[in-house]
Amino acid sequence: MLVIDSQVHAYEQNSRKRPWLGQLQGPDSVTGTEMIEAMDAAGVDGALLVSPYNKYRYDGSYALEVHAEYPNRFGLIKPFNPLSESVSEEIAEWALIPGVVGARLMLSSYELEPDYPGFDRVLEQGADSNIPINVMCSGKLDSFHKLASRHPNTRLVVDHVGLTQPFMPPVPPNPFEDIPSVLELANLDNVAIKISGACTLSKFPFPFNDIWEPLDKVFRAFGLERCLWGTDWTRALEFLSYEEGVDAFVESGPLTETERQLLMGQSLMKIYNWSPNST
Repeated sequence: MLVIDSQVHAYEQNSRKRPWLGQLQGPDSVTGTEMIEAMDAAGVDGALLVSPYNKYRYDGSYALEVHAEYPNRFGLIKPFNPLSESVSEEIAEWALIPGVVGARLMLSSYELEPDYPGFDRVLEQGADSNIPINVMCSGKLDSFHKLASRHPNTRLVVDHVGLTQPFMPPVPPNPFEDIPSVLELANLDNVAIKISGACTLSKFPFPFNDIWEPLDKVFRAFGLERCLWGTDWTRALEFLSYEEGVDAFVESGPLTETERQLLMGQSLMKIYNWSPNST
């Protein structure tokens, strides 16, 4: 079975060359080589390398360097600034770079109405460039629903089950309380969903058995063809090891073998038109 992680991060130590612009839970650095070593140890064939917004904002230069070293293992995604008047051109240029598979909109980070023109420009350019737009929309699910409805020709991927996920223990009292709003998104055919970081919503240790009941609702609503497993490593570091994040889905849970294959990689390959060793 091909195993592809829908979201991992890599970053260097804070430096003058490439200064951090914010904080992300995790070690002082997770280099591309270290990420590859973790993937190899856990049996992960490839991953979508998402340039970390909390470290680098809209600078994807380190992700590009990592991809240059490991072109057959990573597909590239980076965030874009919807406040930029040239965001359409920026996404168009990004989409032409070898290894790029998508762009990201941090909808949760903006106190703006869903009809803000910059959001539309990002989604319109995703369709024009034929790449999916990943959307961080926890806490903004209603806004995302309105935005996604206006752009039926843009492939959209919801980050992190659409839920607010913790950076540090403890897990919130009701971590799946927004699931009803998440399920409403399944009515939009252009929306897929990352099952990334889900283990951090568990109140139990590995293999995190209490996540399956709410996740099953997501699987049934979207269909496994629109669900993509992922770890959101290294944000999840305080909750579990990378291997546990993989094994919880590979070795446990109620899925059939066919369903597991879809969730663990086949759906991702179709949605992003990418697979390890394809570049």
